Amino acid sequence: MSKAMIVGASGQLGQELQRYLKELDWSFDALTEKDLDITDKTAVAAKIAELKPEVILDAAAYTAVDKAEDEGKELNWHVNVDGTKILADAAADAKVKLIYISTDYVFDGTNEGMYLEDDPANPKNEYGRAKWAGEEAVRHSGADYYIVRTSWVFGEFGHNFVFTMQNLAKTHDKLTVVNDQTGRPTWTRTLAEFMIHLLQVAAPFGTYQLSNDDSCNWYEFAKEILKDTDVDVQPVTSEQFPQKAYRPRHSVMDLSKAKSTGFEIPTWKEALQAFLASLVK
Repeated sequence: MSKAMIVGASGQLGQELQRYLKELDWSFDALTEKDLDITDKTAVAAKIAELKPEVILDAAAYTAVDKAEDEGKELNWHVNVDGTKILADAAADAKVKLIYISTDYVFDGTNEGMYLEDDPANPKNEYGRAKWAGEEAVRHSGADYYIVRTSWVFGEFGHNFVFTMQNLAKTHDKLTVVNDQTGRPTWTRTLAEFMIHLLQVAAPFGTYQLSNDDSCNWYEFAKEILKDTDVDVQPVTSEQFPQKAYRPRHSVMDLSKAKSTGFEIPTWKEALQAFLASLVK
């Protein structure tokens, strides 16, 4: 059994981690942003000294991708870079393992094939730049770390694409969704399980990529979400649905390294169906 400290405990992944660790009967402390400001160096060091965790599960992040381009730019950097560096440096000082969650947005999305962990990063939006800088802070901290890049996250807790589509379907007979951005959806349950799996099998420290298996575009994802409804889902291009922040057109990440640890990854369709089924129990 390991004692974990969850940072960002009120978020989508943070709440999923709490539920999963309870199932495993792990001891853990769940800290929301009200409990711990990760940008406060003194507070972070003091909290680690108080709780004495064996691992920090860093689910804290600023994730408002479009706001990060302008009004949230400073906060995006402050949380995702400054806060991450403080956490990583404190973990190194206390000899505590750290698992940091990153994003496919560290890549520019111009690859036709899948991105490997060591492919060159080239983030094209402010959120991606901050998360890449956060990765670098973790790598240079001296801590024993796992960086886990993920993408298109959905789950029971918080706002995500699945709930957005379901809510729109209640008031619309027809929806339009972009079909020229391809990636891999990720269920928070799969991500939480993988994070703990890395610890359980003592996987080599370093950078991993984890999403559900197979890939799709947002239109295909939406069609699958709403397949049991009468809503007409139609494809459109990104030009027809402009957003402030650049979105990678093809950000499919290779999962071979994650699979090499012995972790079995459900397809995104399997994960989606399991997730939807869990909501009606």
